[in-house]
Amino acid sequence: MAKEPKNVTSFTAYPAPDFVLPSSAGGETSSAALKGSWFVLFFYPTDNTPTCTQEACEFSAALPEFEKLGVKLFGISKDSLKDHEKFIHKYGLRMPLLSDIDTSTINAFGSWGEKKLYGRAYMGTDRSTFIIDTQGYVRQDWRKVKVKGHVEEVLAGLRRLVAE
Repeated sequence: MAKEPKNVTSFTAYPAPDFVLPSSAGGETSSAALKGSWFVLFFYPTDNTPTCTQEACEFSAALPEFEKLGVKLFGISKDSLKDHEKFIHKYGLRMPLLSDIDTSTINAFGSWGEKKLYGRAYMGTDRSTFIIDTQGYVRQDWRKVKVKGHVEEVLAGLRRLVAE
């Protein structure tokens, strides 16, 4: 039996913000085009950093599990498509990465905020993940994600939700 997910901040469904973003898979990906499908968005600070690389590689390795559940998976950061393409090729990532250069979608999901590193404050992307249902509602979210075990938590949440 799967353990209950940690770091879940909401079990009450709420409308996901609308978005249209350029995709590493070509063209654009939009919330409107994804209606009718379950999908997961994971927001991460930047390509090619140790923790972001670990998270992206773990999600990529689990892609077959998402596909078995009929769930689409996307990573989102403020990096350019060119940076995403290098990241994908360097690590063999298998899911599309969406580029939110102006951070409008990151902001809309509440994943942009003040961070501190070595006593310096700056604005950046908070690591967070959202499960969105066929009607465009966020059914579960995780904020301030710790990477270790996170993909398993997301899959456990999906197995519970998709089976409803």
